[in-house]
Amino acid sequence: MYRLLIVDDETVIADGLFDVFSRFEVELDLSKAYSGFEALEIMKRSRVDIVLTDIRMPGMDGLLLMEQISREWPHCKIIFLTGYNDFDYVYKAIQKPGVNYILKTEGYRKVKDIVKEAIEQLDNDLFMRDLVEQSQERLNTLETLLQGEYLRYLIKGSREVEELHTDFEKLNIPLDPAKPIIVILGVLNISAEKESYVNRQEAALAVRLLAEPFLKDKVKHISVLDRYHDVLWLIQPSGDAEYQVDAAIRYLEGIFELIEQACTDSFDVPLSFTLANHSIPWNYLATAYEKLRQLQSVKVGDGTHMVQTVVIKDTADSSYSLGTMSQRSSLEQADLLAIHLESGRRGEFTEVFDEIVDVIGDESAPPLAMECYYSIALVLLSQINRLKITDKVNIKRLMSFDEHLSWSEGYAYLKQTAELLFTHRTTGEKNRASQAVAQLCTFIEEHLNEDLSLVHLAELIHFNPSYLSRMFKQECGFNLSEYIEERRLRKAKELLRTHELKIAEVGAKVGYDSPHSFTRFFKKMTRLTPQEYRDG
Repeated sequence: MYRLLIVDDETVIADGLFDVFSRFEVELDLSKAYSGFEALEIMKRSRVDIVLTDIRMPGMDGLLLMEQISREWPHCKIIFLTGYNDFDYVYKAIQKPGVNYILKTEGYRKVKDIVKEAIEQLDNDLFMRDLVEQSQERLNTLETLLQGEYLRYLIKGSREVEELHTDFEKLNIPLDPAKPIIVILGVLNISAEKESYVNRQEAALAVRLLAEPFLKDKVKHISVLDRYHDVLWLIQPSGDAEYQVDAAIRYLEGIFELIEQACTDSFDVPLSFTLANHSIPWNYLATAYEKLRQLQSVKVGDGTHMVQTVVIKDTADSSYSLGTMSQRSSLEQADLLAIHLESGRRGEFTEVFDEIVDVIGDESAPPLAMECYYSIALVLLSQINRLKITDKVNIKRLMSFDEHLSWSEGYAYLKQTAELLFTHRTTGEKNRASQAVAQLCTFIEEHLNEDLSLVHLAELIHFNPSYLSRMFKQECGFNLSEYIEERRLRKAKELLRTHELKIAEVGAKVGYDSPHSFTRFFKKMTRLTPQEYRDG
C-alpha cells in the first residue's frame, strides 16, 4: 500500500483532499499536514511515497519541502498544487525528476488523475523484472562469490579490525571496518511445495538483486546468503557526515517495506525482515546475527510480509556473547531439524526426523543413536528456552535418555515434544495477533478525537504500518479504517442524541476539527447531516 501525504496550510483544502482520497479507487494510507514543518515530522516517522502539497505556504514553502523530501525519501513522487501566479516556482520544481504540478482550479478529478499517474510511476520503479537480468552477470563474478564466502566466515566469529581492513581492501567490500554496522536479516517464507535448494538459492539471489537499487541512494551495503539460504544485509550510511542511527533505521524500515512488497509482487516470494535496533561493532557481528535469528522466530500473526525492529542487548553488556550457540547440534541432520523447527515447517521437520530414525534403527548402533538423540534433544531444548515454556515440558525426561525404556520410546518422546512446540508456536502467534488487535481497539475507543492514522497506530504497537493493516484485516475480517469510521460514527450518534453539544463540538470529539469535514463524513455514512439526524 502506498502512502499519500497531503500538505496545505488551508485546512479546508487539506481536509477536502483527505476526504476525496479516503474514497479513492486505489487503497492508500493517508496522512495530512497543515504546514511544511508538520509534514517533515510525519516523514521522520514513516515512509512517504506521494506528497500532494501547496507550493506557497508560510514558514516553509513547497520548494524547501521538496528538497527535504528528496533527501529523506528519494523515490517519493511530488505533486504541487499551484495558482496561476506561481510560474517561477513551478519552473524550478519541474526540473527535478518525479515532480508534477496541477492548478488548484482544475478540480478533484484532475488531482485524482495526477495521483494515478504517480502510482503508475511507482509501480514501474518497484516491479521492473529486468533488474534481475541487468545485474545477473555481476552477481556471477568471482568477486561476489569470494565476498559471500568471506562474510559467512565473519558471521562465525569476531575478527580484529586490522585484519578486516586488509581483507576488505582485497575483496573490494564497500564498508568501513572501523565504523559500526546496521544488521538486517531477511527470511524467505517459501511454501513447502516450492521449497528446494535451487528454488531457495534462486529466490534469495533475486531478492538481493531487487534490493540493490532501493539501497544505493543513501547507504553503503553488502549482502550475503547465510547457512539457511536467507539474506543478511550489513549496512552503513553513505558519506562522511554524522548520521543519526535512529534516522537510518527509520529510513531502512520504510525502504525494506518497499523491498518486501516488490519481492512479493515480482517473484511471489513472501519475506519477513528483522532489524537490530542499534548499530553494532564488527566484532559483535556473529552475536548480533544469532540474536536476530532467535528474535525473528517470535512473530505476531503468521509473520510473513513483516518488517520488525527488535531490541538486542547493548554491546557493553557482558552477557552479550555468542556462548555455545554453535553447539546446538553435532549432526548435520539435527542442524536441518533446527532450521525447520525455527521456521515453523512442521511437515519438513517430520520428514527429516523420520529419516533419521529409520537410519539409526533400534539398538544396532547405540553410540550413534545416543549422539543423535542428544543432538535432537538440544535442538528442542533450545526452542523450549526460546519460547519460555520449560513448565510445559518434562526437561529431565527430555535430557536423560535413561528415562526411556527403549530407543523407539525415546525418539517417540522427542517427536511428541516437537509436536508440542509446533502447536504452541502456532497458538502463540495467533494469540499475540489477537492481543495486539484488542490493545489497538481499546486505544481507538479511548482516543477517537486524536490522530488515528495508520502510521500513528503502528507506532503505538511497534509494527510497520503495512503489516498492521494486513494483520488487522486477517483477524477482524474488515479494514482498520472501516473500524475507526464505525466507532467514530457510533460515538457521534451517541453525542448527537444528548442535544447538549453543538455539532462542531461533537465533530471535534470524534476527530474532526473541521465542522465541514465532520458533516461530510456523517452524511457519507448515514445519508443524513448531523443536524437532520439529531432532529429526527
